[in-house]
Amino acid sequence: MTARLATHMLVSMLVRRVEALGGFAAIVHRGDRTSGTILVQCLEKGRETGLFERVSDHTDGHRLVPCGPPPESEWGASAQYIARRRKSDPDLWLIELDIADAERLAVESLA
Repeated sequence: MTARLATHMLVSMLVRRVEALGGFAAIVHRGDRTSGTILVQCLEKGRETGLFERVSDHTDGHRLVPCGPPPESEWGASAQYIARRRKSDPDLWLIELDIADAERLAVESLA
């Protein structure tokens, strides 16, 4: 069995990394400190570029997969999706990143 970092540590590392690169990162909702699910809302200059969830790859690792409505969906679709997810999973973390290549940074930090 391999040791794993607690969710709050992974989130903290991602936030620091984005900020160190000159981007904006915010913890919109804090979930379970140890094992909460992580949703990452990626933006670039305020425009949504994707919503991603950290999931197990069933080989002692994780990956980031797209979830929710596509970024080009009608206004408010992502907010509705996130509200439904938070209602069904109070341990969910929601992280917002506004930086070029937000998805790549999230993958490198969370996968």
